[in-house]
Amino acid sequence: MTVNRQRVFNRAIWLLLLTSLFAVPAQAQTAVDLELALGIDVSRSIDAGEARLQRQGYIQAFRDPELIEAIETGILGRIAVGYYEWAGFGHANIIVDWTVIDGAASANAFADRLQQDLPLSASRTSISGAIEFAQPWFDGNGFEGTRRVIDISGDGPNNWGNLVTIARDRAVAAGITINGLPILDPGGGPFSRFNIANLDLYYRNCVIGGTGAFLVVAADFNDFARAVRRKLVLEIADLQPAPQWHFGPTKVQADSSARISPPCNVGETMWRDRDGF
Repeated sequence: MTVNRQRVFNRAIWLLLLTSLFAVPAQAQTAVDLELALGIDVSRSIDAGEARLQRQGYIQAFRDPELIEAIETGILGRIAVGYYEWAGFGHANIIVDWTVIDGAASANAFADRLQQDLPLSASRTSISGAIEFAQPWFDGNGFEGTRRVIDISGDGPNNWGNLVTIARDRAVAAGITINGLPILDPGGGPFSRFNIANLDLYYRNCVIGGTGAFLVVAADFNDFARAVRRKLVLEIADLQPAPQWHFGPTKVQADSSARISPPCNVGETMWRDRDGF
């Protein structure tokens, strides 16, 4: 072996030794049927009572035998769930970090943790921020699912941060599905002026995306518990409702072709024009 070849060989051996000395073992990933990030709107248009109705809806859903059965009948019989509440100005508050649910005991434990504190409200509505928070939250969470889903519920359009379509398209490009639960409640407080008609069409065209994406519509906050239970069962069981994007109570299932869909920047426009400029 020539001197140059010997040097190359020695350098290769040295690099191999360094790699073996300082290599960090890959973190073990728990295989699950689904990684599900639940993002719940707590912006100012949602009052304290309505926020509690949302939280209670999830508590009831995770105690429901049908939801637990949907988890247990999956290929692996377990899912990973993370629950956070969002508003605007970077507000994303993790209520329950990623945890595995594989039956009644863990589902009820998850529901118990949701009861431990009250929702905290914040200004503005950033659906884009909620999506942008959740997308990297999947990375390094300790789980490896066959599906990754961000579940966004709320009562109004995006009005802060990036356009919602930008955040949606980035998440979808990363292999994430975004499902939606729009709440069609006009509200009565001072911030309800930023709510819009046909919010379900806005969610259909501007928020949801990815493989198998769909909506479940809540007619109002009192209807939220029914809607969230239905949506979670569909997501966990990987079922496709018909029609795909719209699965709600009869009174809000009007023909979408007869209604006008809001533009995807409607919230930003309303906020800009709030003082008449």
